[in-house]
Formats: sequence, structure tokens, C-alpha cells
Amino acid sequence: MSDAQSIPAAVLDNAKNRSDKPAMREKFHGIWQTYTWADYEAEVRHFALGLKSMGFGLGDKLSVIGDNRPRLYWAQIAAQALGGAAVPVFQDSIASELAYVLADADTSFVVTEDQEQVDKILSIIDQLPGLKGIIYDDGRGLGEYEEPLLKSFDSIQELGKSADSASYESDVRAITSDTIAYMCYTSGTTGRPKGVMLSHSNMLCVGRAFTAVEDVRETDDFISYLPMAWVGDATYSVVTSILTGASTNCPESPETLQRDLRELGPTGLIAAPRVWESILSEIQVKAEDLSGIKRAVFNKFKDAAIEYRRKEEEGETLSGGDKFMQFLGEYLVYAPVRDQFGLRRSRWALTGGAPLGPDTFRFFRAFGVNLKQVYGSTEISGLGSIQSNTNANPDTVGKACDGIQVRIAESGEVLVKSDGVFKGYYKNEEATKDAFVDGEWFKTGDAGVLDPDGELTIIDRAKDVGKLTDGSAFAPQFVENKLKYSAYISEAISFGHERPHVCAMIAIDFNTVGKWAERKALPYTNYLDLAQKDEVRQLISDEVTRINRTLPDALQIKRFLLLGKDFDADDAEITRTRKLRRGYIAEHYAGVIDAFYGGQDAVDLRAEVTFEDGRKSHVDMRLSIQDAA
Repeated sequence: MSDAQSIPAAVLDNAKNRSDKPAMREKFHGIWQTYTWADYEAEVRHFALGLKSMGFGLGDKLSVIGDNRPRLYWAQIAAQALGGAAVPVFQDSIASELAYVLADADTSFVVTEDQEQVDKILSIIDQLPGLKGIIYDDGRGLGEYEEPLLKSFDSIQELGKSADSASYESDVRAITSDTIAYMCYTSGTTGRPKGVMLSHSNMLCVGRAFTAVEDVRETDDFISYLPMAWVGDATYSVVTSILTGASTNCPESPETLQRDLRELGPTGLIAAPRVWESILSEIQVKAEDLSGIKRAVFNKFKDAAIEYRRKEEEGETLSGGDKFMQFLGEYLVYAPVRDQFGLRRSRWALTGGAPLGPDTFRFFRAFGVNLKQVYGSTEISGLGSIQSNTNANPDTVGKACDGIQVRIAESGEVLVKSDGVFKGYYKNEEATKDAFVDGEWFKTGDAGVLDPDGELTIIDRAKDVGKLTDGSAFAPQFVENKLKYSAYISEAISFGHERPHVCAMIAIDFNTVGKWAERKALPYTNYLDLAQKDEVRQLISDEVTRINRTLPDALQIKRFLLLGKDFDADDAEITRTRKLRRGYIAEHYAGVIDAFYGGQDAVDLRAEVTFEDGRKSHVDMRLSIQDAA
């Protein structure tokens, strides 16, 4: 493993020590294109020298926007090679979000994937006075554009190939570990996103801590599909790959991800809870579509696997029958399911960024996926703790990694101290000061507990934990995760703090419920029409009734409503990482909350819809409120 003090210096080490080994692949026109570590370093070098000739230098910021493409990764490393910082942004951001982040970050160059992203930047160019260049990878559709700032990736590399490169390596080696490598923006659940400054030392420290506890090999294959703006992509797809020599693989497109995932069969995988929930929903739907005998076989072995897993967790003796069912189920059910979803080679799989429902977690573990929870945040470079292979359960997020300290404040908030803790919020000294206790312990904002063995349990966001009027503790995520285990529910938000009981707003899973409706020969026109069908309301009512049986009496859902649209990041209801913006939702849906607790059986709602260019519209709807059985 490289002992370099910067990320681009580690790339130089790989080009020397692993020159012919695969570093990155990209699926293009159905064929995997392979780049060795020598190719990787050369691409970075040429682009960096081209950027330098364009005026990019120490402390400058380069943003990338688009799907996971090798050139967008190389551009980030190239910026770091010049002493600058990479500022990845979410590819589905609307223009107003982009304008804020790019202006706040003082971005001087933007590298875009294609015409769609170029058009977004051009629509806000008057709000970016410091912008010196817009660089594109895919030039299709851009032939007639006359914007002088617009350049192709190839043209920048051509500049680099003709530039003087004599001092390039020594300049890269001279980059100090405290230099800012990434500036990742927070999700903004409670306000404007903040720029989190992460140094080379921060990122490499966490990468080394991860590889010290996880089995990562030079021959491993990762798949790079997570948003590049999420710190997890930088930590696991970039830094871990560079440190270990593992290969990262970019799918052809988001639409082909499932096919490419199955074809590649990555050895390690990290996915947000929503991805695991979606995979589970698809498995459940496919199981329902099986013929009677096949469905019975699937359910029999599914139940057997979950029971087997429960006995293992609780230390019960496994009978010969248990072991035989597990052996037989591996051939008939578990291995085929893993293969179908690209998990046949995975030695480990991680989930993080938000809590994963315990039922979903147990399902994948029972089916032979070494799924483990990892805890982290942008401010701690994406890693604080991780579960071990042998002690993974849905209630904890594991022990703190070596070199990372975790303690619980008197208020119950989780505090973290490590070399991976960020350098501060960009241009926001007050927020930086407020983020620490005693000047060195970062306040995560999460409520948690540590057991005697050092296993960390995250209860909820500290500010979201409340109590019902009878004094019962209320953690909304606990209720919401139970609801999202249902294949028919996409998202949910629960209410109960200082209220007599729990109520919930539920967004149906349009694809799953749509397929259910088709099997029932139930016609519908759109999301709103489908969600308000009597038959669908009864379907979700049955699901809520079933889920209530798994909840403590005090936390059982008494009333609920089916939304006429799913929560949308464009409408500010969730973040780009699909975290609920509870404050905004509570304000925007105040009429619904009042109706819940006022005993009304319906409520009029005006739903706001935001288009990609920032234009807004609205839809008026009357939604029914149901009492849970």
C-alpha cells in the first residue's frame, strides 16, 4: 500500500508499481474498456498540465457534474495534482442548486459529462463571475455552441501533452498532506448546504483505516455508480481503489446499471439503504409473480434462512434439519438470487448514509450477502465505524475503526475524533466552531449509545428524537424503516413528537404498486390516480396493519395518508441523498398534520412541482386520511 502523502502522489506510485494492472474500466457500446494504472496516471498528468496552462493552480476549485465517467474522476485527481480541490456536485441538481454550490465554492473550472450538463451551467453562467472554463467529455450536440469558455476534454489534454512536464512529478510529491483535496457539500437537511473541506490527510487516513479492517485486494473489482458528490464515492471508489490497486468500473449508464452489475459481479459493493430497499422490493415482486409451487419453495427457504440467521445471532444450537435446509436453499434459492443482482462474487457489501431497516438487513444476511453497516458522515470523511463479518446485526453500526475515537456526550449525541475529521466549513468559521466540542470532538448530530463492547448504535438524528404526550420515546426513523420494508412503500415520514399517537404520510412505490394494479386489471393514469384508488388504499392499509404488529403499542400508526406524489429532491422535500427534510415537510404539509390530529377524513393539498430549469408549478388534490385497523 502506498505511503504517499497526497492522492495524486499515490497514483504516481501505482503507475510505477502496478503499471500493467487494471485501474479502471468503462462500459461503452456494450464493451468494457480497460485502463491500466499507467494509463490512469498519463490521463491525469496530461489533463493536469492542460489545466495549468489554462491558469488553474494552487487553491483553485474544479467541479465535476455528470454520471460516473473515468474522465470526471481523472479531472478531480488532476486538480489535486496542481494543489487545487475537487468539488463534485450532484448530476441531477437543478440550476438554482448548482448556482449556489458553484458560486459558494468559488469554482473556476467545471468539467461536465455532456450537453445536458453544459446547458445547466450556461443557464447560470451570469451568476458565476469567477468561472474560467467549462469543459465537456461528450461533445455530441455541442458543435454549434459559441460560448468562448467552452472547451473539450480532448483539447485540454492536447495542451497538456505539449506542455513542459519536467517538474510535474516533483510538484505532485511536494503537495502537503494538509492541502484540501475535496470539498464535498452537506446534504442540507436543515438549511443551505455547507462546503466541507477535506484534506489529503483526512481522506488517506480514512482509506487506510478502512483497508485495515476490511478485506480489500489488489485484484478486487468495485462498481462506481454512487453520486460523485457523495463523500462515500470519493472514500471507497477513489481513495480505497488507489491505496490498494483495486479496479473501479463505470457502468454504461444508470439505466444499464443492473445489467452491468450482474455482468461484472463486483467483489465489494457499497450502496445507500434506498438501493437495498429497491433490490428487496424487486425480489419480493418477482417472487409474487412466480407460479404457485415456485413461490411456495421461495417462501419456504426464505423463512428458513431468516430463522437460521436468527438462531446464529442469538447463539442457539442449529439442528441437522436447519443445516440441511441452508445447504439445499443455497443451491435452489440463495445463490440464484445473489447472481441475479450481481452479488455472486461479493465478499462484503456495505450500507451507509442513513439507517437501514432491520428486516431488510436480516433478509440480505440470510441470503448469504455479507452485508454490513458502516457509519460515517461527510465531516469525518465518510467513515467512523464498521461492523465485523462475524458480528453484524441490524441494531448497531459496529466498532470505531483503528485511529478513530467515538464517545457519547451527556446529551446522547455521538462525538467523533480522528485524523479523518474535516478541516472546517468553507468560508463559515462560526459553523465550524459550533461543530466541535472542546475544539477537537466533532458533533455528528446523531443520537446514539455505546455498549460495553464498544459497539455503536445510532438511534436517530438527535434533533428528531422526541416523545409522545404520554412520555413514550419516539424515534421517527424507527417507524419509517418498518414501513419501507414493504415492497409497496417507497418513502414515509412519521409524526408523533408531543402528540398523542403516531401518524404517517406514505408515498407508494409507483413501479411495484403499478405492477400489482396491472395484475388486478386495475386501470390508472398517473401516480395520483393510482395512489387514490380504493383498492390501493386498502392494499397499503393491510401493509400498515401488518407492520403495526411489529411495533410497540405506543409507536403503532393510528392514522395515515397516501401522498399524490413521491417526495422529490427538486421540490426540496428530500436531499439529493434521499434524506427527509423534516422541517420543510412539516411546514409545507402543516395542513395534513393538523388534519391527522383534528380527526378529519380528508384534506385539500396543493403540491408544488419544480422543473429542472427552476420553474415551478402546482397540482391541487384532495387526499383521504385513513384510520389504521
